[in-house]
Amino acid sequence: MRCIITGASRGIGLELARQLSARGDGVVGTTTGPAPGGADVTWDQLDVTDADAVRGFAARHAEPLDLLICNAGVYLDKLQDLDTGFDAAMWAQTLAVNVTGVFLTVQAMLPQLRHAPAARIAIISSQMGRSSNAPGGSFIYRASKAAAINLGRNLAAELKPEDIAVGIYHPGWVQTDMGGKAADLTPAASAAGLIERFDMLSPATTGCFETWDGQALPY
Repeated sequence: MRCIITGASRGIGLELARQLSARGDGVVGTTTGPAPGGADVTWDQLDVTDADAVRGFAARHAEPLDLLICNAGVYLDKLQDLDTGFDAAMWAQTLAVNVTGVFLTVQAMLPQLRHAPAARIAIISSQMGRSSNAPGGSFIYRASKAAAINLGRNLAAELKPEDIAVGIYHPGWVQTDMGGKAADLTPAASAAGLIERFDMLSPATTGCFETWDGQALPY
């Protein structure tokens, strides 16, 4: 199986790349910085907010694509104060990465996905984007992940006639730079569960929104 993972240089993305390559899948991982070592992964530079860069990346990786994992994301507004935080630039940057970047990547890679049998797209979102989970705070991140859920659902409807399945996933509260040391899940455990979900994704389950361990989530 041939996979592309955006934002794969650390955290969950890196662990996904390691586990998929370890089982024999061909993996291309994207990064905006130096490529990490320790995994049999092809690394390429990609800023998912740059439409020209995304098109150039797609041209460099023109082979049929079985699995596209849209993992690149940022969480810039953690602990921001409602009265003084959440500035316009932070909104723009977060939405550019977490929403627009997902769409641009999927759009650019559609020809490769269409040339693979049973192609799949996995969008890493978060339960923080659920409308039924709204305790306040993290307004930008929550809004961006809600938009990613909506984007995934609409892509699933659009691509179902072509037998390209789209799944949306909450990776859990993971011990990464984003999740923090107090998180209750290791990157290895999250990635292993997510890979099981990706393997089970099909046109019959397209549009699903699930946790890393397979629990269905309300939108």
